[in-house]
Amino acid sequence: MHSGFIRLTIILAVFVTPLSSGQAAKPSNVPKNGGDFSNSIKPGAAVPKGVILVKGAWSSASDSVTPVPEGGNIANNIFSDPYFGMSYPVPPDWAEKYKGPPPSDSGRYVLTALNPTATFKGPARGTILITAQDMFFTPLPAANSLELVNYSKDHLQADYKVEMPPTPTKIADRSFTFFAYWSPAAELHWYVLSTEIRCHAVDIVLTSRDTKLLENLILDLNKMKLPAEASPTAGMGGGDIPVCIKDYASDQNVAARVDPVFTERRFNPVPVRIIIDKEGKVKHIHFLSAFPDQAKVITDALGQWKFKPYRRNGQPVEVETGLMFGRGPRLGTSTATATTE
Repeated sequence: MHSGFIRLTIILAVFVTPLSSGQAAKPSNVPKNGGDFSNSIKPGAAVPKGVILVKGAWSSASDSVTPVPEGGNIANNIFSDPYFGMSYPVPPDWAEKYKGPPPSDSGRYVLTALNPTATFKGPARGTILITAQDMFFTPLPAANSLELVNYSKDHLQADYKVEMPPTPTKIADRSFTFFAYWSPAAELHWYVLSTEIRCHAVDIVLTSRDTKLLENLILDLNKMKLPAEASPTAGMGGGDIPVCIKDYASDQNVAARVDPVFTERRFNPVPVRIIIDKEGKVKHIHFLSAFPDQAKVITDALGQWKFKPYRRNGQPVEVETGLMFGRGPRLGTSTATATTE
């Protein structure tokens, strides 16, 4: 990529909400031991080092063999994610300090976040963030990675300035959209590269005050390995992986269904990705966010669903699609829903 052209790479909007600096008044009747307002908090067990504990819904899957988007890891200094068929040699003097959070209700993933180590040498530090947005569940009016990038560009806050508008480029011999913006006040630059894989917008976001560092990181991205389908307007699966089809779980494709009945929690959204085998049966269920009791009743129900086999070139193929259970806010697009009472 041309040096001047590299200076600006594609953006993925990352919003940070500052913590409030105010302090609430101390309650008058403070319990001495335990409770939300205790002044003597003595946990029975230490929190594991490097782990953030969050109560509530979580991601899970019906089996531990089928890859899931959040299943990537770093081994031998190489980040790999079998679900997306991608691998990336981590640059020298960079490392992943913490694992990302679980998927959001809208299908946003943090696949890995890399930062310079103590041995890093340079005038300024930076970050490498690899994320994915499930296009089945995005609340934004975008049908693919390219439209998502254009939406981000058109909705930049006034404090940020576009350095390069969305522009086609090649990384590791695969098609990406490149977009860059910066903050004049903070003197920070965001370079973003976006493509689509398995109906997910996969974004690589590079941030630093040092544009030379960002240029070198982009050149280093050519060491990545990505599936042949990666493209800002394609990335629909097929071949050795299922074809991903939005809204496939609609009435015309479902021959038999049993709706799950939630007995406890009913009002949170439960986004679910399923893989349908060549005979029309659900062979894999991936919960992006669900309580254990919700996952159980949905799994039991989907085990009784029967789909019309999907055919491509006259041959049955596996399909991956998404459904939204529960009673969360409805998406702006026509994602198939299965509301339970």
